[in-house]
Amino acid sequence: MRSVAVVGASLAGLSAARALRAQGFDGRITMIGSEPHRPYDRPPLSKEFLAGHLAEADLVLEADGEDLAAEWRLGAAATGLERRSDGFAVPLADGTSVEADGVVIATGAVARELPWRLGGVHTLRTVDDARALRADLAGARRLVVIGAGFIGAEVAATARTLGLDVVIVEVAPAPFARALGPRMGAVLAGLHEDHGVRVVCGVAVRALTGDGRVDGVLLEDGRRLPADVVLAGIGARPAVEWLEGAGVEVGDGVLCDAGGGTSVPGVVAAGDCASWFDPGLGRHHRVEHWTGAAQRPATAVSTLLSGGTAAPDQAAPPYLWSDQYGRRVQFAGHAGPEDEVTVEEGDPDARSFLAVYRRDGRTTAVLGVDQVRQFTRWRRRIEPVGAR
Repeated sequence: MRSVAVVGASLAGLSAARALRAQGFDGRITMIGSEPHRPYDRPPLSKEFLAGHLAEADLVLEADGEDLAAEWRLGAAATGLERRSDGFAVPLADGTSVEADGVVIATGAVARELPWRLGGVHTLRTVDDARALRADLAGARRLVVIGAGFIGAEVAATARTLGLDVVIVEVAPAPFARALGPRMGAVLAGLHEDHGVRVVCGVAVRALTGDGRVDGVLLEDGRRLPADVVLAGIGARPAVEWLEGAGVEVGDGVLCDAGGGTSVPGVVAAGDCASWFDPGLGRHHRVEHWTGAAQRPATAVSTLLSGGTAAPDQAAPPYLWSDQYGRRVQFAGHAGPEDEVTVEEGDPDARSFLAVYRRDGRTTAVLGVDQVRQFTRWRRRIEPVGAR
């Protein structure tokens, strides 16, 4: 293998390029990115960057002087993947094509959008999204966040610190219920309510109102929430449409084995677009967090360079963190509806605590709010679902 195309030039793609060089690959690396920007850090987009505390230059992921000796093809999305007798070709939206012996798929995910097209309605996935949202918030008084995931919650917290009136709308019975369960989700909802954010749960959005620009959110129960700006934080879908017809098996993302290998030899995938087989869970699973995009590409690259014979690393439990109102929220593991949740340290009412999720006597997940040291200790105790 003398050439590798890395399709996706964000954190997972950059991590893959670094891993290629670290593992001794001295051939040609071509970095393909749909955005015109070099790799940048996404977590600050909903926090420090949105608040104006960081500039775009502060988001750069490449270290000073870092040179991967790669060719960068930015601002031209991949439109397909063609198998040839001597490798692969990746056609680009600008009409050109990149040829390579191997391919790393790292195209990430795309924010899900609302069906209403009005001014003042935003999603947040890219630095361009964040720039547009920041400009709109500067002249606004009322923000409605639809969807109580972590990005929506972080934007709500940031907007509240900027002085806006904020309402979070969530169709589930509690915020974060899917990731954390209803009890702990309600605790984090209380953190927002402590700071004056109104949290409305258990009701769907019927429509957005406004003539050209949004002025309200109409709920299914008939209530109308005034809004100058609306953020849709309703999740993301894997960016895999460009692979149609390529023979790469796709489900909820690119289906991979436990080492990142796909159904096509010579093609691996990592990051938010990749659904790796998790032996502990016994199923494919997408990890849509920073740590997955930073760590898993090294395993995928080992799989690629070895022709699929490298042993996959022991997968660490998924880990995410979030900063809201100056508090660090950390979560690791897989929480399920049948898990028993106990508070081991601190007090949820004080918004500083450590909660442990258990199933059949195993520690399956850990949640910490302002409990960094205790979280690190308890995180080591998480057991894979299939450990016993």
